[in-house]
Amino acid sequence: QVLLVESGGGFVQPGGSLRLSCAASGATFRSYALGWFRQAPGKERELVAAIDWSGGNTYYPDAMRGRFSISRDNLKDTLYLQMNILKPEDTAVYYCAARGRGTFPFVRVDEYYFWGQGTQVTVSL
Repeated sequence: QVLLVESGGGFVQPGGSLRLSCAASGATFRSYALGWFRQAPGKERELVAAIDWSGGNTYYPDAMRGRFSISRDNLKDTLYLQMNILKPEDTAVYYCAARGRGTFPFVRVDEYYFWGQGTQVTVSL
């Protein structure tokens, strides 16, 4: 079982950038495919990006393609999400999630078994 802890959220003005991190512990990090999700108030949790076990393959839903970049460092047991040109509609709690073996990409919430506690991102003037 893996423990996930997000960090890096905060307040940013429109057009700004943030990099989120997700530190993992308690298990072999490279055994897990990973994803970033977000959930805005009153909305369902949605996938932002996913990455496979080695980091060699990534997946972005069409709506997330271009401004978000997912990466991982298997030596540091850390997942990253670089977010650029942020918009007010990007305001949400961002979660990292993990799962084991399967056929990548994993796009649904119920495809992930382990979740972090989330980090708040607020984009506003």
